[in-house]
Amino acid sequence: MLMYKVIVALLMTLGCFSLNSQAQSDEMVIATKQAPPFVIKNEQGEFAGISIELFEQIADELDISYRYVETDLDALISGLEQGQYDASIAALTVNAERETRVDFTHPFYTTGLAIAVPKDENRLMSAVSGFFSWKFFVALGGLCLLLFIVGVIVWLTERHGNQEQFGGGAAKGIGAGFWWAAVTMTTVGYGDKAPATPAGRVVGFIWMFAAIILISSFTAAIATSLTVSQLETQVQGVEDLPDVNVATLANSASADFLTHRDIDFTTVDSVPQALAAMKKGQTDALVYDKPILEYQINKGYKDDIMVLPDVIDRQDYAIALPEGSPLREQFNTTLLRIIDTDEWREKVENLLGSD
Repeated sequence: MLMYKVIVALLMTLGCFSLNSQAQSDEMVIATKQAPPFVIKNEQGEFAGISIELFEQIADELDISYRYVETDLDALISGLEQGQYDASIAALTVNAERETRVDFTHPFYTTGLAIAVPKDENRLMSAVSGFFSWKFFVALGGLCLLLFIVGVIVWLTERHGNQEQFGGGAAKGIGAGFWWAAVTMTTVGYGDKAPATPAGRVVGFIWMFAAIILISSFTAAIATSLTVSQLETQVQGVEDLPDVNVATLANSASADFLTHRDIDFTTVDSVPQALAAMKKGQTDALVYDKPILEYQINKGYKDDIMVLPDVIDRQDYAIALPEGSPLREQFNTTLLRIIDTDEWREKVENLLGSD
């Protein structure tokens, strides 16, 4: 009798363990990555956002148990291939390369890549500050030195024959010569000083023509410097990207877009990091998903950075599943029913427009 009770107890224990294991195996492991406003992680470590709310509605309707695991962008795909996750949810773009590795549901949001750039006033300030550099002051010093040399030559030719205008001590005479050289170069021509001796007039004649060439070249250099400084940071479309400093996130659809077009870029860990670098003048353009750029800019950079209106490459967001997943058809049917409601469209609009 005792042996019978022991056997029954063992069977019950094994049965409970089996049920518990089955319950655990039925719990889906969902990989995700922060991508506001599609995936937002609050201070308590809980996830929310457009993608999260959509999946949770699907899970409720299909009576699915799940838990989230946060990972990086690359692992959202590789983790499905390796059997670590049962689904991946974020702002995950469907493309040909990913489609060969995993299955996707129907897209639940269609958007595109866009370019974020500094606002015009920031570009102008950058251009002006770049103009007043040490090179500018070196050039200005060289010009003053030339005026000084011409002033000395005029003083030497005029100090005896034109003492009224260039006479006096060396400092006074050279100062008068410097003043005459500057006035002549700028074509102001006050007429308060002028060479009177033959030698002085020859110097004056040569300096007049030389000054015209010099001041024209100097003015052109200033204009070119300002224009080039502005153009170096001004981006109006994809065609301007090869000539500026471009940033994007590693292993992203935007990185693939830039690579396929042979556009050099640097990678960053997050959109906020890239925007902070742009505000400091370290980056000229940020290429990434348009709704994510707009959301992050509205949170703290709308006075400094803007998103260009054109979409440069279409992006479709979907839920990724392992290849051959039996849940794909159920997910598709439920997903399409949810996103076709006015309630869902209003929810998406509110989340995209939130600060």
